[in-house]
Amino acid sequence: MRRFSTALCTTALCTTALLSLLAGCAARQAEVANADAADVVVTGTRVGGTLSSPMAPVTVQSAPPPPASAPATKMAQRSLWIPGIRLPTDPGREQYDGKEISPVHVVRQEPVSTFSVDVDTGAYANTRRFLSQGQLPPKDAVRTEELINYFRYDYARPERQETPFTVTTDVMTTPWNPATRLLRIGLRGYDLPAAQRPPANLVFLVDVSGSMGEPDKLPLVKSALAGLAGELGPRDRVSIVVYAGAAGVVLPPTNDAAAIRSALDRLEAGGSTAGGAGLELAYRLARDSFVRGGVNRVILATDGDFNVGVSDTKALIAMVERERDSGITLTTLGFGAGNYNEAMMEQIADHGNGNYAYIDSALEAKKVLGDEMASTLFTIAKDVKIQVEFNPAQVSQYRLLGYENRALREEDFANDKVDAGDIGAGHQVTALYEIVPTGAKGWVGPRRYDDAPPVTAAQGQAELAFVKLRYKLPDGQTSRLVEQPVPASALVIQQAPSPDFRFAAAVAAFGQKLRGDPLLGDFSLTQVRALAGAPGDFWRQEFVRLVGVAEGLGDRPVMSDDRPRALR
Repeated sequence: MRRFSTALCTTALCTTALLSLLAGCAARQAEVANADAADVVVTGTRVGGTLSSPMAPVTVQSAPPPPASAPATKMAQRSLWIPGIRLPTDPGREQYDGKEISPVHVVRQEPVSTFSVDVDTGAYANTRRFLSQGQLPPKDAVRTEELINYFRYDYARPERQETPFTVTTDVMTTPWNPATRLLRIGLRGYDLPAAQRPPANLVFLVDVSGSMGEPDKLPLVKSALAGLAGELGPRDRVSIVVYAGAAGVVLPPTNDAAAIRSALDRLEAGGSTAGGAGLELAYRLARDSFVRGGVNRVILATDGDFNVGVSDTKALIAMVERERDSGITLTTLGFGAGNYNEAMMEQIADHGNGNYAYIDSALEAKKVLGDEMASTLFTIAKDVKIQVEFNPAQVSQYRLLGYENRALREEDFANDKVDAGDIGAGHQVTALYEIVPTGAKGWVGPRRYDDAPPVTAAQGQAELAFVKLRYKLPDGQTSRLVEQPVPASALVIQQAPSPDFRFAAAVAAFGQKLRGDPLLGDFSLTQVRALAGAPGDFWRQEFVRLVGVAEGLGDRPVMSDDRPRALR
């Protein structure tokens, strides 16, 4: 960890430089405050909450700033590094809603694990942003399943849309604990050909408040959404709604990519953030242009810093759930740093039957809204749930790596009224369980009054576990069931795991390491990097480099106040 030199602190030059730096930071904060109070300039003429005449400029007056209040969700401390000094900047502005690491389960007491699928990837891109800035991410910002699902794996391709999934299972010795095994369950969705894609009614909802004026916010939003406009088909339509102190329609539904890009180019940032009003207007516009049998989706691009009007996360969730039930889904795209409200972004996307991604670069924008547009927009199955029942004759204990905020009760699995995650065309979902074979040393010691495995378990010794998958087709209301046993023979490891499986295990270990998982023992980031191997894919190569960055930061506390004592 870098420390401020006491000897240098005594010099007048160092004192002058430090005072200058602090003055500059104060000036910058004043600029941001002034920007937040500015008006919002968009294009169009204000008509009862809607902006028409796309070529005429108009000013939307900002609402007065709300009184300061402490958010209820967990928050991270961000900090600024300068040579020899680490000074806090805007502590507590980024908001996360982290969950405790999943506990160990004893199979004889809890043989069944049930969870909703998760296709979000925002936690990985956000983690990459922190590491790229020379900081370890807050533990609450890391969700292991989103790191794992950021990458694609070698799963068999479904052949028919009527059966939109394949289920792949395999087992390897756990790299950080030779006494346990890793069970991988992989789903792969049907790749929807372009000719089979339904028409899309998309509403771009763009935050143009003052907090979006940074280079990694509104300019990146424009690039991301302009790229998506280039992927439109002849039957697709796009509208643009903006919000700051007030909300307005910048562009009515159109298929003209040039008009969409032109409208995006004219957006400027300023004012406070009436995000709730923007969502209400975007949903209203989506309803007015609703396409039966098509994709009807609001795509929200923001830093999540709602501070005017409906800003409570629970109230926003109630709104998006109502619209979800009417057939309009929600995708959230997060941008920027400093005041980023990830807790709100991830939760409303989940409740809106959409997905959440964090855009930290133009390359990530192209990946999410270009290369993976079909999986982002076109749903092939909804309310997808996974349930795994372990055989106590073969497995004594288990834990699921990640999915803490996706856990369901066992009875929720067959209840079609319980909402779950959706999967888009060509999407993949990967889950990793760490399991203890019966007879091996586990995390929980033997109990004095343990009963012998039931007769049915002994009779089914050929099975390690039984995997169930429930899903509904996009226009269906009744779920379908897929069942697949995992053979007990998989516990007998006869060959080295595939590089693909090793890489998935490395990503899981990295996520758990960043979260401070004590069950990883002394498994190091150097070992994580070695486990990942030398992949040829660009995104996997980048992962290996990020692990290397984390190694270099490993002696620094995670997002703690490690200023020199003299500066505290």
